[in-house]
Amino acid sequence: MNILAIGLNHKTAPVEVRERLAFTGNRLRQSLSVLAECRARQDGALREGVILSTCNRTEIYALAEDAAKGREYMVRFLSDQQGLPPAQFQSHVYAYENKGAVDHLFSVAAGIDSMIVGENEILGQVREAYTLASASEAIGPVLARLFRKSITVGKRARTETTIGHNAISISYAAVELAKKILGGLDGCRALVVGAGETSELTLKHLIDNGTGEVNVVNRTLRKAEVIARQCGGQVLGFGHIAQALCSADIVISSTTAPHPVIRAQAVERAMALRQERPLLLIDIAVPRDVEPEVSRIDNVYLYDIDDLEKVVVENVKRRRREIPKVKAIIDREQTDFMAWFRALEMLPTITSLREQAEEIRLAELEKALRRLGPLSERQRTIVEALSLGIVNKLLHPPIINLKERANGQEGHLYAMVLRELFALEDGESGDNQSEA
Repeated sequence: MNILAIGLNHKTAPVEVRERLAFTGNRLRQSLSVLAECRARQDGALREGVILSTCNRTEIYALAEDAAKGREYMVRFLSDQQGLPPAQFQSHVYAYENKGAVDHLFSVAAGIDSMIVGENEILGQVREAYTLASASEAIGPVLARLFRKSITVGKRARTETTIGHNAISISYAAVELAKKILGGLDGCRALVVGAGETSELTLKHLIDNGTGEVNVVNRTLRKAEVIARQCGGQVLGFGHIAQALCSADIVISSTTAPHPVIRAQAVERAMALRQERPLLLIDIAVPRDVEPEVSRIDNVYLYDIDDLEKVVVENVKRRRREIPKVKAIIDREQTDFMAWFRALEMLPTITSLREQAEEIRLAELEKALRRLGPLSERQRTIVEALSLGIVNKLLHPPIINLKERANGQEGHLYAMVLRELFALEDGESGDNQSEA
């Protein structure tokens, strides 16, 4: 059996190709049903399958007896399900097999193959892919164990290293900067100026970090109301900025206005009413929302997007420095999984050997008991134990040696020789494999 992975991602394919091959909603469920049917047939090209589809990648993981036929089927499956000829996407596709496939999935789950190194969302997406494949019965014991192991790898990467630490989005970096300067956001009052996507993300980060009160100022009140509902905050028009500045501890501004919306004069008036309470302003807009002269006002601390970008660039470097540590975790977990997988491939041979030995033992035991005549229960037990002990001692060395050699590249050759020597019948490994 072979573990296969094919796919394309942000590094190998432009968005116009990725979007045509993305699996979502009903299409994803229908496609998993096709993989489940292929698995149920037993004679199909694939024995198990999982689809991982995000905005930045579409990947299919599978278990196949014949690697070449399995890959061919996977490409055809991708083409048939999405209605796109292979010629239009095959040049963007990568393919991995066995150890390479395991290493790739672990790297994806750990976040080191993502567009944003160390991002957390991908781990949830890997978990969801596993859950959906399980629900549709497209997955079997091998890929189930592989995906559970990948989730473990993702968790270890984020808890044992700092790959997911240090803000690398501007909105998140703004909130982290505020938290660092103020020593925490619990009970703080924040003002978000603007109601676009960046402002919405900023508001979410503020809430997640325990900010006590968040109000929103925007030119269009209806748009501001949509994001303000997330925190139960007030919505104010631009005409009330000066009033809002009086009560806020933090102001994060991100509008698309072509000119400053927070003037130095308005800040001076607000500071006169604040009784020497400091005010932190973080301007993440381009063009800038806050007049540069504001930085000269006492007790006002102003940071702009250039300050944040320096932090983000440094944080990206810090995350990348963690990649070798993450790879060390991946290597250890991959070695552990591959040892299990190779040993699993030996299971049919070991099972056949044990079954044949047991069949011979029982037949010879029956003959011996007939010749010995009447025996007491104790004598019969001794004879049976003797036959079982001889068989177990004879089988122990070849079985142990086969398991040890399973970790090597020639493990399958030893299994083949053993089958030849003992004239064992061919065993099936597919769905009869267990996780024992």
